[in-house]
Amino acid sequence: MTIKKILVVDDSPTERHVMKALLTSSGYEVITAESGEEGIAKAKSELPDLILMDVVMPGLNGYQATRTLTRDEATRNIPVIVCTTKGQETDKIWGLRQGAQDYLVKPVNGPELLSKIAAL
Repeated sequence: MTIKKILVVDDSPTERHVMKALLTSSGYEVITAESGEEGIAKAKSELPDLILMDVVMPGLNGYQATRTLTRDEATRNIPVIVCTTKGQETDKIWGLRQGAQDYLVKPVNGPELLSKIAAL
């Protein structure tokens, strides 16, 4: 699968900026969303090749948004990588159970993220 367009869902303007800078400098088209609800809406309208999902957000959290996206006919084939500060093993297991393809703990290691994207 060739990844070209990536949706970054994170309520932190700083995190969105850092991720966008990293990904655009690596040649990806990046769209962003500030909440789980906005992330779901943009995933359906933009149909990105990959979604990078934060967990701790007001309203719909990243686990709920991931579960919604991976169970929806329109978005179920879009891989989701959870990128969060929640680093416990139980958090990771729960994230993967919601349908996430992979799980990274913040601060995200740029080369590690890029290699995971390339491996999809």
